[in-house]
Amino acid sequence: MTEQTIDKLLRESKTIAVVGLSSRAERAGHYVPAYLQRHGYRIVPVNPALSEALGERAYAHLADIPEPIDLVLIFQRSENVPPFVDQAIDIGAKGGGMQSDISNERGAERVRAAGLDVVQDRCMMVELRRRNEVAR
Repeated sequence: MTEQTIDKLLRESKTIAVVGLSSRAERAGHYVPAYLQRHGYRIVPVNPALSEALGERAYAHLADIPEPIDLVLIFQRSENVPPFVDQAIDIGAKGGGMQSDISNERGAERVRAAGLDVVQDRCMMVELRRRNEVAR
């Protein structure tokens, strides 16, 4: 199920809110969304410490974003995930993803219970790169 869910999220998501987007280029919270942006996804940074990132206005909270969000990618410690899951559900996101080494089963269950797709402990950059290589 996870592979089909990832396929669906990569195929159907156009606008991705990235919770914890970093201004530091060496961090996954920066280079993963930058890679996704270079491959056609609109990235909306969510980080209260930033006013802008990757050429886009940054927002302090998911609820502050004035446009529909397809996917919420979370770059936060696993124990910090639940509030962001609740916010993703509240804003009507279609799915949620937790970066490699990030998982929170309780949060994932809440996402599923809301009828949304969710992926834990997977890197969307790695997944997109792998699918693009197979398609060649």
